Amino acid sequence: MGKSLLIVESPTKMKTLSKFLGKEFTIKATYGHIKDLPKSKIGVDIEKGFTPHFVLVKGKAKAVDEIKKVSADADIIYIGSDPDREGEAIAFHVAEVVGKKKNVKRVLFHEITKKGVLDALNNPTALDASKYDAQKTRRILDRLVGYKISPLLWEKVSYGLSAGRVQSVALRLVCDREDEIEGFVKEEYWTIDVDLELPAETGSGPLSRGKGTRR
Repeated sequence: MGKSLLIVESPTKMKTLSKFLGKEFTIKATYGHIKDLPKSKIGVDIEKGFTPHFVLVKGKAKAVDEIKKVSADADIIYIGSDPDREGEAIAFHVAEVVGKKKNVKRVLFHEITKKGVLDALNNPTALDASKYDAQKTRRILDRLVGYKISPLLWEKVSYGLSAGRVQSVALRLVCDREDEIEGFVKEEYWTIDVDLELPAETGSGPLSRGKGTRR
């Protein structure tokens, strides 16, 4: 019977996890993302529903080959990449690498303690397609905005500047606010305070106090 295989992102976690899990587990790391959009081209098919085309990240061939090799002899493969959308993308790409016929389970480590790790392994989940779709959408927006707007910045401002989905929206908000400031029409107004008191023979003390604004 083969060992269980646990795949995580960071190699620094491997030693700690090995202490918790012992010899029954083989632990490997992806060293971050193993697939991404290609750097040499846009990598998104706009005509076919904005389909992204992920390729193996440069320099990750050795790590991927090692994962393929050890997964071939594993009975169960646990993918313990980070519990966020980036980690989910890594989990999906690892699952693609090891093959659909393998028994792949997703585990979410919210704390690297023995109890936290064992609880996660005893309660595995399925891969989260919604979270992976969110990550793909982010990368597509990064690529479309960056590849379309960055060349404009090189031409109009300075070569080497880059634009992204966050910077571009933030710039739009700043520009819109500046337009509101420049288009503001000044209007004169006054604030009037009034204190009224009764005559001394009818009593003393304030009768009423009023405050109003006149434009």
